[in-house]
Amino acid sequence: MDRPPAMFIADSLGLDFLNSVATPVDTPVDWLGDGDGLIDWMAQARLVPAEELDAVKARARPGELDEVAGEARALREWFRGFVREHAGQPLGPAALQELGPLNNLLEQDEMFSRIEPRSGDSHHSLALRTTRRWQSSRSLLLPIGEAMAKFVCEEDFSDVKACEGHSCTMLFADHTRRRARRWCIMAVCGNRAKQAAHRSRLKSRQ
Repeated sequence: MDRPPAMFIADSLGLDFLNSVATPVDTPVDWLGDGDGLIDWMAQARLVPAEELDAVKARARPGELDEVAGEARALREWFRGFVREHAGQPLGPAALQELGPLNNLLEQDEMFSRIEPRSGDSHHSLALRTTRRWQSSRSLLLPIGEAMAKFVCEEDFSDVKACEGHSCTMLFADHTRRRARRWCIMAVCGNRAKQAAHRSRLKSRQ
């Protein structure tokens, strides 16, 4: 399936995961619709190094990545319900009891640190890097879970909004100074709203 480039407009990768299914130009698109879509979205999100994605794809048995994409979609819709329930107000400790599915995923992670050459350093110094063992195709869910967890712990849910565009399903974190952001993308939903308002004014004058 041909898909347009994924959209990363939420100012938070955890919310961009929710926006991996959307209707950007009248036609619904699910960037996680199958295994290839999951690989492509993760590459665009820069959640997994390209060489690791290639290795996971090469090792996967037939249909395995499609199964993982299905798990990712189920995780996405569970998290959408959680975010929509709590959006617009600070997230308190009581919400922890609802986060069992996410904590269960995080507990499966196999991260470790190792010393590597520091990238872009002409003096060839060393740096401590954190990486993970990609034991199976299902390991692709782990960096997604990490992005979701960072969003939960670091974002003020009072700033989480839904785009006001007609039929738009996108969510975003409003980090503008006056918290006045209304649209996922001003050039798309914002302009459509302006055009609709203009047509309405013209019609009322007739």
